[in-house]
Amino acid sequence: MKINRRNFLKAAGAGAALSALPPSIQRALAIQANNATGTIADVKHVVIIMQENRSFDHYYGTMPGVRGFSDRFPIPTTNGNVWTQIGVNDEPIQPYYLDPATYNGYWIGGDHTWPTQHAGWNQGNMVDWPRAKSLDATMGYLEQGDIPFYRALASAFTICDAYHCSVLGPTMPNRLHQQSGTNGPRFGQGAVIATEDCWQINSYQISGTAASTAIADGLTWPTYAELLQEAGITWKVYSSPNENSFGFNLNGAFASFRAAFAEFNSTGFPATTPYSPSFESLSPPYGPLFKGYGNTVPTDNGIPSSGFLADMAADIQNNTLPQVSWIIMPQDYCEHPLLSVTPMGEWYIEQLLNTLTANPDVWAQTVMLFHYDENDALFDHMPPPAPPSPIGGVAATGYYGKSTVSTDGEYLTMGPFPGETSPFTPDGNPVGLGIRVPMLVISPWSVGGYVNSEVFDHTSTLQFLYKLFGVSPNQNITPWRQAVVGDLTSCFNFVTPNNAIPTLVPAPTQAQANALQASQQSLATAPADAAGSVALPTQPLALVPSKALPYKLHTSAVANLSNEGVVELEFANTGTQAAVFHVYDQLNLSTPPRRYTVEAGKQITDTWNAFLNADASDQTGYYSLWVLGPGGFHREFTGNVHSVTGGVNPEVRVCYDEENNAVYLTIMNTGTQTAKVTVAANAYFTTGPWTYTVAPGAQTEPSWSLVNSYGWYDFTLSSTDSYGTFTRRFAGRVETGKDSYCDPAMGVATAST
Repeated sequence: MKINRRNFLKAAGAGAALSALPPSIQRALAIQANNATGTIADVKHVVIIMQENRSFDHYYGTMPGVRGFSDRFPIPTTNGNVWTQIGVNDEPIQPYYLDPATYNGYWIGGDHTWPTQHAGWNQGNMVDWPRAKSLDATMGYLEQGDIPFYRALASAFTICDAYHCSVLGPTMPNRLHQQSGTNGPRFGQGAVIATEDCWQINSYQISGTAASTAIADGLTWPTYAELLQEAGITWKVYSSPNENSFGFNLNGAFASFRAAFAEFNSTGFPATTPYSPSFESLSPPYGPLFKGYGNTVPTDNGIPSSGFLADMAADIQNNTLPQVSWIIMPQDYCEHPLLSVTPMGEWYIEQLLNTLTANPDVWAQTVMLFHYDENDALFDHMPPPAPPSPIGGVAATGYYGKSTVSTDGEYLTMGPFPGETSPFTPDGNPVGLGIRVPMLVISPWSVGGYVNSEVFDHTSTLQFLYKLFGVSPNQNITPWRQAVVGDLTSCFNFVTPNNAIPTLVPAPTQAQANALQASQQSLATAPADAAGSVALPTQPLALVPSKALPYKLHTSAVANLSNEGVVELEFANTGTQAAVFHVYDQLNLSTPPRRYTVEAGKQITDTWNAFLNADASDQTGYYSLWVLGPGGFHREFTGNVHSVTGGVNPEVRVCYDEENNAVYLTIMNTGTQTAKVTVAANAYFTTGPWTYTVAPGAQTEPSWSLVNSYGWYDFTLSSTDSYGTFTRRFAGRVETGKDSYCDPAMGVATAST
């Protein structure tokens, strides 16, 4: 396989910059992608790694280009906006730096059960995170220098900044989504797992004893690995048995895997007993499920000489790496707060890259998907897309929002699961999506330092495998989730992948990682009130490449006093993937935001009463609606319905000219008097404002080229009368079907930019 990528040295800057990198990283950068067909069929191997318990803002909130701490549209809350939370001692608290050199910043973690995850989310209000977690340090984040290898990987390959965990809950239900597409039978067929009681299910297998509190028979819905096996697709789980006892590897929770273990050894497997690679000798259908397990941890000598990575190294060298591989990281390297510092994970991921790049022919055909199961107690500012919240809990009398696609199976209305040690009362809340977690797509087809803002979750990995191998996971995945989350294919360039990519920096050595791990345990706990006097963190202003997105979204308003003083919003989707719109009523922020799931080619309308009192006795008529969608989409509608009584009734529609990368407005006046409106640019343009006079029954259509802003726009249209100011703000990016750049106005300029 050719390993001199075209223009590699030129793009990297100089050979001297490369000489500081480990040889395996140089190989990863230089090896050309298999480009035999120019399609996804060129991928022959997918390696999946799921780490533990980190949020996106915690790791990447200060990285240029991603939607992080310089987000220009933080959601409104009763505290002002999402950046200001209320701490455990009722003091305002903002995100603050957890310096690992001073505090044990790598070790911050806390409660991440279903109740506290939903309390932090707060139906989408995101207003009370530290008190929900009983931990002010939930607001802590790390800087680039604390995770240099991960930041460099993200800058060299592709990072997903709208990747969410699957469940607003803990480890087990999220890992069940990764392994099977669900956390329980769907559509009224049984209970879903929302707690960690699957640990008990798993412990049964490891100990070989059927505790009365465990589910002795195991889970019965099919895992995706079994579906692959039925289709003749090769796969392995590379793991150590003692990691099963910690719960990362849930195979022992499933009845089929349990039966295979029992066949191999009727007495079960103590946690200290390694799994033998001779599982392949078992009778069908169980034998092939277990080939390739190991027990020991590799040493800091490049390619490991023992353990399950040695098993993988042998498979790679022998060209027998399966088509799908799951990597279960040893506990000391999993990055779980209070168990493993981040540099330990960085070191281990470097060893994995050493292993994968040792055979260039294999790496040229391999995709590595590297993500995290959930966010632990760690804050993230983006409200996750979710079905509408119920009014009235399990016995819902209605919903805050609507959906064009069925939401069956997306609410916790069943349970507790039979045999749960801690019976959990269903609350009717949405299962997910959960909080954002880090996701890196590392492969020869995802080079270039791209940000991908398409909505993904753990089932996206299964959808990618479906796209690649034709094995559908959708018998387990709900219709709503199938519609809303993407399949990861937008992360890749399969047509012309062999372009230059940036340089990386080396991960810490294992000795350095071990020293950091030990030092963190002896440092003082991060101060609970450190954020009270510090400024909100920012991101450097930079031009960062981003992937094309499938969204073409529209939200428009009609305010009409004759219609009993209501404001109507219409949500339309002319893109190719379903999207979730959040709507925050800024005059009633104590109520949950409404959420609208709109499939491609469909639309939804809904109304808000502009009278502040339910009985309309206080006919002030004011409204203020704040809308958030994926990919930086934003709309804001403010005004007073009484304005229309003066004879002036302007309104605006936002239209996209994808072919010319432009946006144009249709400004209309349905009133009886001439309207005077002003359009001002909030970013990207130094000209303006622009004023338009629109006669009754007429309209005008001004337009702006967005070529110089890479498709991004942000305008406010306003008109003032005796009732105040009527405004319509509209911001986002025109999607042309081509890759572009992240929001060029998001960030703070520094001396180096």
